Order: sequence, then structure tokens, then C-alpha cells
Amino acid sequence: MKDYILTVGLEIHAELNTETKMFCDSKNDTDEKRPNINICPVCMGYPGTLPVINKEAVRNVLRLGLSVGGEIADITLFDRKNYFYPDIPKGYQISQYKYPLVRGGSLLGVALTRIHLEEDTAKSIHPVKSLRDHGASDEDDYSLLDFNRAGVPLVELVTEPVIHDPETAGQFAREFQLLLTYLNIAHANMEKGEMRVEANISVSRSDLKSSDSKVGPLGTKVEVKNLNSFRSVERAIKYEFDRQVKLLESGGEVLQETRGWNEEKEETFSQRVKEESHDYRYFPDPDLPKLFIKDVPEFDKDKLQVSLPELPWQKRERYKKDFGLKGEDIEIYIREPEWGSLLEDAAALLKDRSLVQLASNYIASDLKIRIPAESFAEVIRMVSAGTISSRGAKDILKILETEGGEPKFIAKERKLIQQSNVEELKAIAKKVIEENAEAVTEYKKGKLVSLQFLVGQAMKKTKGSANPQVLKDIFTKIL
Repeated sequence: MKDYILTVGLEIHAELNTETKMFCDSKNDTDEKRPNINICPVCMGYPGTLPVINKEAVRNVLRLGLSVGGEIADITLFDRKNYFYPDIPKGYQISQYKYPLVRGGSLLGVALTRIHLEEDTAKSIHPVKSLRDHGASDEDDYSLLDFNRAGVPLVELVTEPVIHDPETAGQFAREFQLLLTYLNIAHANMEKGEMRVEANISVSRSDLKSSDSKVGPLGTKVEVKNLNSFRSVERAIKYEFDRQVKLLESGGEVLQETRGWNEEKEETFSQRVKEESHDYRYFPDPDLPKLFIKDVPEFDKDKLQVSLPELPWQKRERYKKDFGLKGEDIEIYIREPEWGSLLEDAAALLKDRSLVQLASNYIASDLKIRIPAESFAEVIRMVSAGTISSRGAKDILKILETEGGEPKFIAKERKLIQQSNVEELKAIAKKVIEENAEAVTEYKKGKLVSLQFLVGQAMKKTKGSANPQVLKDIFTKIL
């Protein structure tokens, strides 16, 4: 029985959020619902029109390249990628082939091949297909084109074929989406089609040689296109691995082809024979000049480097080093900037590692706390000092969110301040001991959980206002 090795390389496209399109001044607006509004002769592909490079789109891709440690090109140029499809009326797409903007780099430990710019296509709409369940027939089939998306700047990232499991592929796509949003160069909303993933998948056999397991030549590459969710990325890769292994096990041959993903059936389906790069007949676009990166002041590496924000992996490391937070809590703050900002602002006020960790526990367990950082920090101080209980803190946080106010005043008004008067609590403890002789006997025999029971009974008598630690100390001393 032979082992099989899965090898995956990803191609990810993301629409950049520039004000205008890649080669014209038509508005770049993914929220526009009316068809064919943000268009002009250039993005409609009229003969005789001349494209002009969008400087901001190039700058954004260079910043992306620097963030992943890629090599920025000295010279770049745009090519014509020739193929015919209704959503690309010029008969070619302006892209980059031999001289991309960025080469190399890595993200989440995955080596990158290149990052380049191109223009997006128009959007094909198939009304009858969606109406087929309501009686529409194939004879009525037709398609419509919406050119609002045509010409939108599209960044494409290509990885090396170094991914060997579906989970890593999904994690990589998530991290890339996160990076795009941190750099503020793309919204990357997959549900709206602003980011699309394509997976190049192959399966090869691996024979054990001595103590080493070496991967043989890569298998036949199958491309699965337009995966529009991280779940789909992982499931499509797993499905293809299983499909190709079954083919090879039965003596069949894997065809090099492009396949689609059926979300409902959770399976891939054949679309067309896979093209090679020579099939597209790439050649430099004669209407666009070579772009000398060093000659453009806005593309200066030092300036671009300064423009980079704190990147996700840098923030993860800082949160771990400075605050000592758990990995799962850190991910909340990395992926939910609103809660990350609340923690950062509270940390600046608390200035104490243990208090920041306490604050993080409340944010992580009680998400959606929308209150001023000053009020939040004050509640954390009160909990730490034993002025209020953890339960009281949650009540105060809820009141602050819904009604506003000042934490100390709320605690006093709602009688949430913990009782710590030893003599008063000692009298309550003695009464509890009198009423619960059995629990007292069990505690004296070594059943420590009985002590917690006695503390709980005393808390009930004080309606939760007593300091549980003070009560525990009193019971211990009496017994």
C-alpha cells in the first residue's frame, strides 16, 4: 500500500479599495447595486482607448510586498493575457507576467512566488439559472454583463506549492485577508466576491526509503477556481485529495484541468482543460510604458516602510510579551480591532500586567462591551482591590453599557460593594455554622468542598455583597 502526498499552491485575488479603477478614472465602488453605472470607454474595452496606470494601486501592492518580506522590482511592466470570454470584451486582460511588482517573501511560513497587479473582469449574471426552480427552461437561458467591476484593481498573490494539508491552506487564506485589512488596501469580503481563492492541487506517491519519507515528483495539477469561503477552500482541497487518490488507486489517470466547486453538493466538477501560460500568448502591453519603480518618489522603500502599520504577527508577539495573554484571547484582539482597541486603551490606564490580564478575561468572556476605557479600567481596579465581586463587576459593566454612569457611584447605589467588615461577617459565619452542623463535621474530617458550601451560604445571607475571600478566612479561623 503506497502513501499519497497532497501538495497545494494557492492563487488569491483581492480587489483593492482605491477610489478609481486600475486604468481609468471610473469609480471603484463594490457597493453599487445599479448595473453599468461606473463605466467608461476604457473599462468597456472600446477600440482606440488608452489605459493609464493607477499609482495608488501600485503603491498598495508594493506596501503588501514589503510587509511579507518580498523583493520589490526595479522595473515592472504590464502584459496582455489573451483569451476570449464575454466578460472581457477587449479579448485580453491587462495583467503582469514576466516582471511582477513583487517576487518572493513568505506569510505564515508559506513561501510566496510573486505578487502582481491586474484588472478585474466584468461580472456575468445568469438570471434563468436562478429561476430554473420556478419553471424557467433552458430555451430561455441567457446571460447579462455588469461592467461596474470591469477594470477594478486586482492584486494576485501566488504561493509556492508547499502546502500539504487543507487546514494550512485555510489558515493562510485567513491570514492574507487579515493582512489586507490591516494595511487598509482591501476589504477582502469573500461573500461579496472581493477576495477569491484558487487552489492548485496535486497528489503524488511517496515510497519509504530507509528511514526517510521522500516526496516524489508532483502529481498532475488540478486547479479549483473561485472558492468564496475559507470553509470551501478546506473542503474543496480535501475532496480533490480523496478524488485523486481513488483515481490513482483504481489505475486511472488524473487529468490536468480546471474544476469548479459545488457548494451544495460539496464536490468539484470539471469545467475545462487547464491552460498553460503559453496558451494565453502573453506579450507586453504596447499602450503602457515600463514602470521604473525607483523613479517614483511615492515608491521609495523607506517611505513605504514607514507607512506600514503594526502587522498581525507583530501584534501577536507584543500581546504575548507585554501582557502575557493566552493565544486564543490574542486572536480575538487581532481579528476584532474594536476589542483590541479597548484592551490597549485600558492597558495604558492600568499599567499593570496582572490587571491587564484581568481586563482581558472580562473582554474575552463578555464580548460586546462598548464602554469608555476609563470606566472599564476603573471597574478592573475595583475588582482587583476586592471592592466589588466578579459578579458585581459584570453587573456594573452591563449598566455602564446600557445606561452609562460612573462605576463607583453605580456600585454604591446598587449595593454591589463587597462587605469586608470582619466583625459583621464573623457574626454571619457563626450563624451559618450553627445551621449547617453536617457540613461543619465533613469539613473537619477533611472534605474541603464543604468550606465552599459554608461560604456560599454566607454569601446568600449577605445577598452576594460579602467579600468571599474574607468569609473564607473567617470560616477557616473559627473551624
